[in-house]
Amino acid sequence: MWAVVRTASSEVDNDSLSHNLLGQRLGRKGRDTRERILAATEKLLAGPAENAISLSAVAREASLGMTTLYLYFNDLPELLLAVLDPIMASAEHSYVGHLRTFWPDDVLTENCLKFIQTYYDFWMQHSRILHLRNSYADNNDARMRAHRMASSQPMIRLFVEQMEGELIDLRSPVSAMSTVLVTGVERTITMATDVNVRRMMSENPPGNANHLLIAEARLLELGLRDGRAESRGRASR
Repeated sequence: MWAVVRTASSEVDNDSLSHNLLGQRLGRKGRDTRERILAATEKLLAGPAENAISLSAVAREASLGMTTLYLYFNDLPELLLAVLDPIMASAEHSYVGHLRTFWPDDVLTENCLKFIQTYYDFWMQHSRILHLRNSYADNNDARMRAHRMASSQPMIRLFVEQMEGELIDLRSPVSAMSTVLVTGVERTITMATDVNVRRMMSENPPGNANHLLIAEARLLELGLRDGRAESRGRASR
């Protein structure tokens, strides 16, 4: 089920919320039209995966003309980023917050698995738009690349803290380990939530997403333990 909770925390430029692309201040009608466009996009994203998402499809769903739609969004990536904004604001509650509490050595296994599961659940809830973001990023859309990188930064920093490393030392082995761990986690979850991969796994039992999550949680645990050993070794010298 597609669920979007709009929050006060926003990465969207405030001008895009108060003015249209002609620089005209949005009144109540203009704000309602913008929300109508976003709601139509969310509805299409919740539909069958084989139905392509396009600006024209959004305009039809919102019962608006293309001219009106272009008053608010220049292109599809810009529109998708507006939809992504409240989604990523909800990441703190969904999975990032779990990383903010230090995981003691004796419960590291359980916490790694819980984190991977919550990250997977977040991706499953918002799978289509997150895969679209990554597809645009892979095809050199600078805005989507920047968004993907920005969404990874909190995890990189918090993994460093979980390894008892120093955030100011960006070239340390612990920082490198954190970057590699985040890359691995994101790649595994991207694969596990891909509709084609999931279809393939369901047709070839006993392979399923749960096996991937357990394996990734184990790699995360090994990486964090290695990073802690590195940090503690440095501290003792």
